Amino acid sequence: MSNLCSSIQHHDDEEPRHPQRNQQQNTNIQEREEDEETTRPRCEWDFNLSTLVSSKDAGDAASASDVLGVIEFDPSETVVATGGIARRIRVYSVNSLLGGGGGGVALLDHASACEYYICTPAKLSSLKWRPGSGGRVLGSGDYDGVVTEYDLERRVPVFERDEHGGRRVWSVDYSRWGPVLGASGSDDGTMQMWDPRCDDGGSGRCVATVQPSAAKSSVCCVEFNPFGDALVAVGCADRKAYGYDVRKMVDPVLVFDGHKKTVTYIRFLDANSLVSAGTDGCLKLWSLNDSSTIRTYKGHVNSRSFVGLSVWRHGGLLGCGSENNQVFVYDRRWGEPIWVHGFEPVARPAETGTGFVSSVCWRQVGHDQCTLVAGGSDGVLQVFVGKRKPSKH
Repeated sequence: MSNLCSSIQHHDDEEPRHPQRNQQQNTNIQEREEDEETTRPRCEWDFNLSTLVSSKDAGDAASASDVLGVIEFDPSETVVATGGIARRIRVYSVNSLLGGGGGGVALLDHASACEYYICTPAKLSSLKWRPGSGGRVLGSGDYDGVVTEYDLERRVPVFERDEHGGRRVWSVDYSRWGPVLGASGSDDGTMQMWDPRCDDGGSGRCVATVQPSAAKSSVCCVEFNPFGDALVAVGCADRKAYGYDVRKMVDPVLVFDGHKKTVTYIRFLDANSLVSAGTDGCLKLWSLNDSSTIRTYKGHVNSRSFVGLSVWRHGGLLGCGSENNQVFVYDRRWGEPIWVHGFEPVARPAETGTGFVSSVCWRQVGHDQCTLVAGGSDGVLQVFVGKRKPSKH
């Protein structure tokens, strides 16, 4: 996860195929975006570090090398799960992470702040709660190419799928309609869609497989459209992202071509747009009407690592990490960051190298207050709370 370039393949000689453009929609978008571009970026939020969670025991094997590669809130937004290099899924109560309330920064230890943890057989690259499980089932993708679901009440694996030939699974997601479908993207160059119901001995029947790049470039991210459309988006090491209609998984219906390096993350922002991140050091906002670029966001540093991407839909905010050990927040309206916070390293003996922010996740609740959780390459978890500034009108 910390060295993307060593494990992915690049390919950029494929020409994108775009659907016919809706000219009126494009004109309206362009006019709106030009109006917003004439104003300087402004931060309408007061962000503050609320809680810092680290490991007091520097000799803890789980924290000695614990890049936090993924952070996920459960559907109720009351529980947070993290995973990464340390081969542990840690589960936290949001109340425990936000329970300081004393005005200062709450300093917690993973051992006491964590409600419980589950040991996993391999390093984790992805986590996602399975819809319809009441927050009980958590899916994961790992470095050994295996998709596993865990029953969090019993804290045991209940489903396992090993269909990517042992190649690393970078991303796992689930559809929001019934019956629920799962999807996984892998270093084997495929995105596989499967039925997570334990029919074939718990292995999950394959519904469809697509190979976006003829060169079998790694599929680094997968996300189903959460707004009801039958669309699943994938981002690849061939510098492009693709949109597929799940009802006919043959050719992509959308191709998002604009990044200069690997597309590492893709997130739907609303029913008409999605955001992608790349190791070219930028985020891009795309139109789902015609796969055109609406805006490019620059400021963070990202040339080789997975640094996280999350969108807070209520406030139109984008969050990502950076290889200079900072957290960046962008407002969808402006291409420059509205807030940047340095990730101060927690003292540990004789550490070498420069840390980076490796994962971020917004809590999808509220309108005038927001919560952003970020994880570092040193295993430290930081929780930020933002409050909307009073209007000057």
